[in-house]
Amino acid sequence: MATDTGRAAERDRGFLEQLNDRTFRRLGVVGTSVFALGVALFIGYILFVQVDYALLVNIVYPQFTFAFLRVIGIVVISSVLSVIAGVMVGLARVSQTRVTSSIAKSYIEFFRGTPLLFQLFVIYLGVPQLWPPGQFPIQGFNYYAAVIGLTLNHAAYVGEALRGGIESIPDGQMEAARSLGMSYIQSMREVILPQAWRNSLAAIGNDQVILVKDTSLLTVLAIPELLSAFRQINSATFDAWTPIVLVAIAYLMITVPLGKVIRTLEERADPATHGGDD
Repeated sequence: MATDTGRAAERDRGFLEQLNDRTFRRLGVVGTSVFALGVALFIGYILFVQVDYALLVNIVYPQFTFAFLRVIGIVVISSVLSVIAGVMVGLARVSQTRVTSSIAKSYIEFFRGTPLLFQLFVIYLGVPQLWPPGQFPIQGFNYYAAVIGLTLNHAAYVGEALRGGIESIPDGQMEAARSLGMSYIQSMREVILPQAWRNSLAAIGNDQVILVKDTSLLTVLAIPELLSAFRQINSATFDAWTPIVLVAIAYLMITVPLGKVIRTLEERADPATHGGDD
């Protein structure tokens, strides 16, 4: 009798677990569908009711086009420099020399621990004051400040990601490379760094996408980028949604292809994926 009761309890428990699983799945489907429908209706309302397409055509060129190209230029330069500087910071961070490692750690802590906006102000407003009034030699310093600020900030994130990638590699690989007669630099270049780069590629790629979005802060440096163009058009026409849609499209035109490039690089760097293609 006790055995029959126990079996019945197990059947009931199994039924309840299946019921809960089915219920949660259905609730998930319903909730997701309702959310997607709400988003679609909202976007449709914005695109078909709020956006002034005549104004959209008029502001695409030259104002938004030049702002878009300006952002592209700043992103490309800052991205390349931040990756190069980040590699050096990451290598310094794992250096066996305590002074070098401590300096790199302090650099990372400062630039990751303070807001990018603050760093931009320090460079843009602070550096010219190191010269006597009216004697600062660089014209158009706001563009230089933008590139320097983005580079220094994101180099810290790239360096920390690379440090994590290096430390994820077993110590035995470095020891094996050194036992083969390689110097420390050769071991890092030929054995450790390729694997560390592969391990940290996703984090570095995500940081580059964030760099694109961080260009929105450059409006405080009087750089006519996308948000600056939005503010000018909004103040002149009192139309918010038309320039908002244009800004969103412009950023997505950069971040979506960049994300696809990063995913492609990750797939090519993955030994399992690459090996499966051979």
